[in-house]
Amino acid sequence: MAKKYLIWDLPLRLFHWVLVLTILGAWYTSDQDNDLIDYHLIFGYVALGLMLFRILWGFIGTTHAKFKHFIPTPNKLINYIKNKNEQQSVTYPGHNPLGSLMVVFMLVIILLQAISGLFMNDDIFTSGPYYGEVTGSLEKVITFFHRNSFNVILAAIALHILAIIFYKIVKKKALVTSMITGKKSSEEVSEKDAIKHSKIIIAIITAIAVAAFVYWLVIINAPVIEEYY
Repeated sequence: MAKKYLIWDLPLRLFHWVLVLTILGAWYTSDQDNDLIDYHLIFGYVALGLMLFRILWGFIGTTHAKFKHFIPTPNKLINYIKNKNEQQSVTYPGHNPLGSLMVVFMLVIILLQAISGLFMNDDIFTSGPYYGEVTGSLEKVITFFHRNSFNVILAAIALHILAIIFYKIVKKKALVTSMITGKKSSEEVSEKDAIKHSKIIIAIITAIAVAAFVYWLVIINAPVIEEYY
């Protein structure tokens, strides 16, 4: 039996699966006819907190979670795409160059989706805590983006799932399993690639700080909306 090494830390794995549930929840509660739109706002705030945590974790987290260790340079990305032999022979303990770009894209698009929700106003069911704080023309742009970018997120998720299936069937690599256990076998990685621990204490402190900031942003600091009848 091949030996297994810890590659993905626990905070990163929790982030990944909580994000999955958050996206599902945001999608389900986005239908204004189901009277769950207030929960949609909550899922949006959770998504914002998750994105902020992941960005911070990209600087203070474990080796393979850090941006500097997996975001590829343009030359590295081009060589990876052009050189099919390299794709077969080179083993990446974390994300490969294309996978890294998908991670960055998902972080950016979900972050923008969550931020745009803060300024949303549909004039009927609900509004974000900062609606009215931007000009009317900018609000229209933000509203258009928020209503349509989720389709881009869904398309990216579909592509991600297809990649997982491809790796499972063709390359015989269980990406889902490694994101659950955090470990990869010695056939995929070497002992020097392993991380020693998951930096749990630092992750807890970071998560608390992010949660406090999001609460301040959407509850304490949010402007009071005066309604006139």
